[in-house]
Amino acid sequence: MIIIVNIKSPEKELITRDYSEIIDSGEFNVVTDYNSIGYFISGDSVAGFQYEMMKALEDDWNVEVNIFLENSLDDNLKGLQSQKYDLVARNIAVNSELRELFYFTEPITLNKLVLIQRKAEYNDSIEPVRQHLDLAKKSIYVPEDSPSILRLTNLSHEIGDTIFIIKDSTYETEQLVMMVASGNIDFTVSDERTALRLSETLPEIDIETDISFTQLESWVLRRDSNNLLDSLNSWINTFKNSNRFIEIYNKYYLK
Repeated sequence: MIIIVNIKSPEKELITRDYSEIIDSGEFNVVTDYNSIGYFISGDSVAGFQYEMMKALEDDWNVEVNIFLENSLDDNLKGLQSQKYDLVARNIAVNSELRELFYFTEPITLNKLVLIQRKAEYNDSIEPVRQHLDLAKKSIYVPEDSPSILRLTNLSHEIGDTIFIIKDSTYETEQLVMMVASGNIDFTVSDERTALRLSETLPEIDIETDISFTQLESWVLRRDSNNLLDSLNSWINTFKNSNRFIEIYNKYYLK
């Protein structure tokens, strides 16, 4: 059975952990973030795409998966490097900056970034931005360690003008989307699947302007975990062809 571990739990003794050490210990330490798709509380039960993927992995590998909850990607990666975690299991867009420091698994999902803004009827009849050039001198709020910062920085270079990237240390993506809907801020960005989910309950938001092309999303692990990478990739490639994966994917992404 999956055990949910409070993030403040004391760290275990630092040892080198690769696939064989994980299997021998019978425990797999995984960190993910709390959001409306990957991991969340539904009624009195835990649910989410990442949660159910970990349940499937637990069954197939016969290990006990300890799930740590931590929204900060920067803290996820620091915990990974210190061997507090064996895996970061959240949808991380594959990019060259992180690839220099970590391994990415085989892609789990495909996604893209979209601009979150208000529809004209909720924004004093101001039409939504459709051209990237019109983002010049605009302020876009993002969580302070969001992977989208790299894409927005590159977009600023592409349009040859400044996009003010406001790094928010308090709120995560979903809270920032709600702030756009309420008129507290004008722009943020989100992955398309999260945006689609939120748009069901936030009719004020417009999510029709793409910020990126379709991106591969993967899990992340340390560069000293070569055998774990090979084992995870083998499992992912097999599992993605199973009926169980199709059911999990459809449950959270095709609602």
